[in-house]
Amino acid sequence: MGFHTFDADRADGLEDPERFRYCSREELLQELPARPERLLDLGSGTGFYTSELAPYAETVYAVDLQPAMHARHRDNGVAENVRLVTAEAGRLPLSEGAIDAAVSTMTFHETATTEALADLARVLEGPFVVVDWSGTGEGAAGPPTEERFAVSEARGLLESAGFEISRGVERPETFLLVAAA
Repeated sequence: MGFHTFDADRADGLEDPERFRYCSREELLQELPARPERLLDLGSGTGFYTSELAPYAETVYAVDLQPAMHARHRDNGVAENVRLVTAEAGRLPLSEGAIDAAVSTMTFHETATTEALADLARVLEGPFVVVDWSGTGEGAAGPPTEERFAVSEARGLLESAGFEISRGVERPETFLLVAAA
């Protein structure tokens, strides 16, 4: 698997509304509790999905490793209830149980290390919704297939980190997983 970091110089592509054909705001909201108090967007990038989810949460923690991505998010406008957090996925600067729900949209393949999943389990009190590029996809969009996970592999990683899977669906180019720590 890849565990690469998305090239911030290609961030314009992250603002393409065509991304909704792979994962919509409604799909994410359907799997989240109604208006979570503290929502974490892991690998938030330029804020494309963060901005979509912000009206439906009290506070959103937009976590990304790259300051350049947060700069783009600022350029796009940051909602009042969004907190930009620059951190590695395995070193979240949040206390135990500080998060009610979390999402990872098209970034699981970049952040799914044992350390990162254990740290997410530490801070998370509710569901973790993952939509990512599938290793069984054709690779017409997204990263190369060798850098992706199949839903069964992602399920195994999450279960190894202590998550319980409530839903896992393999789709043509993506998968959806819903888990809880």
